[in-house]
Amino acid sequence: MKHTLEVMISEAEINQALDKMAEQINRDYAGVDSLLVVGLLKGSVIVMSDLVRRLDGNVHLDFMTASSYGESTESSGDVKIVMDLARSIKNRHVLVVEDIIDTGRTLSKVLALLKSREPASLAIASFLDKPSRRLVDVEVKYVGVAIPDEFVVGYGLDYAEAYRQLPYIAKVIPAEE
Repeated sequence: MKHTLEVMISEAEINQALDKMAEQINRDYAGVDSLLVVGLLKGSVIVMSDLVRRLDGNVHLDFMTASSYGESTESSGDVKIVMDLARSIKNRHVLVVEDIIDTGRTLSKVLALLKSREPASLAIASFLDKPSRRLVDVEVKYVGVAIPDEFVVGYGLDYAEAYRQLPYIAKVIPAEE
């Protein structure tokens, strides 16, 4: 598929949104011993890296990989944990970081699993949110930017594993044939 990219959210706008998210998170977790930040791979790695550098206090990192796509481009709704957390989250304050929340299916299953492990608290931070695509109600406590239903890449988001490294968010525009 031939396409072009159109910048939707600039690098400066990304930094402003991250500063705002970090300010809220720092305020909410100010009295907490430590915060475990869990990134859902692969997409969250860039936003998570930039976000945690803005956080105060004792921050620990861990990662999970969950998949509901298999070989398809549409989510099956059947979530498989491909890589689980390295340590227990029981009685810990946990912040799950996502690059984008779309339908909410995968995240709702991941949250149910994490809640069953008895964390002291559990919240979600997502850099991008597509509320118009939501099929499952998921409470996102920290949102960087809400966007319309557009296919976007960059800043961790990919198209066939390409474009994750872009320092901005771009809308993918299919080329006219």
